[in-house]
Amino acid sequence: MDKQTIALVGVPTDIGAGHRGASMGPEALRVAKIGERLQQRGFDVVDRGNLHGPHNPWQPPTDGYRHLPEVAAWNAAVHEAIHAELAGGRLPIMLGGDHCLAIGSISAVARHCREQGRKLRVLWLDAHTDFNTALATPTGNIHGMPVACLCGNGPAELTGIGGHVPATRPDTYRQIGIRSVDDPEKRLVREAGMDVFDMRHIDEVGMKRTMEEALAGVDADTHLHVSFDVDFLDPSIAPGVGTTVRGGPNYREAQLCMEMIADTGRLASLDIVELNPAFDKRNATAKLAVDLVESLFGKSTLIRI
Repeated sequence: MDKQTIALVGVPTDIGAGHRGASMGPEALRVAKIGERLQQRGFDVVDRGNLHGPHNPWQPPTDGYRHLPEVAAWNAAVHEAIHAELAGGRLPIMLGGDHCLAIGSISAVARHCREQGRKLRVLWLDAHTDFNTALATPTGNIHGMPVACLCGNGPAELTGIGGHVPATRPDTYRQIGIRSVDDPEKRLVREAGMDVFDMRHIDEVGMKRTMEEALAGVDADTHLHVSFDVDFLDPSIAPGVGTTVRGGPNYREAQLCMEMIADTGRLASLDIVELNPAFDKRNATAKLAVDLVESLFGKSTLIRI
């Protein structure tokens, strides 16, 4: 059997974010040697360089959305790039960029799954549910809206990317590590019936039980996509994000989360988003993210038979 080829796709934009700096995320991950580390794990790695799109005009919201035309352009580019890698039999890793870019990556994964007749499970590792709408959002920042858009609740410019509306259903997602949700957004999440394993749930039952629940039903016919927002992690270990929220998973909890995903053998695509080197200390958050990604691809702390 041929070695799995991983394709790194850089998307250097903070177009959907509330702070500048996530545009530097792809380079920080490369500086932290993401490609070399995955090669050491036995994968072939190709780095596609960075996608290109409109610059960030840094304007206030229009009709509830900030930078909607630019966000749509970036996500259309992401969709085509990620879909092309999947169609070529490669495992794409999107190096973000802010989390609005998941609209492009996950719509591409969903399209691929429809074409292949496979089931899709998305693990959304994040401090936020990102299920906002123009009416619910206090900021208009689209990085708070990708799950809503992917579930068909958003502007046509975003919900229509990939040509299938909605791109996914709420039952596609298992959201893990959630601890900051706007009040109007909470109602939307409840109405959608989204599976949310928030930090209280993790505190009560532990990360092991949480991951068993989140991975229940994943089988040989499942494409497992992980959307890893670095603010999932507690800011004491991962300061390099624009939207820190105290009380996230610690290092060992995060490692266990990644190791249990790796144990399924079903990981088929990955987003790494919201890494913001402008807030980081000596690229420590990028190095931690790469460390966790290694675990996601099978590096275990112990020798396990």
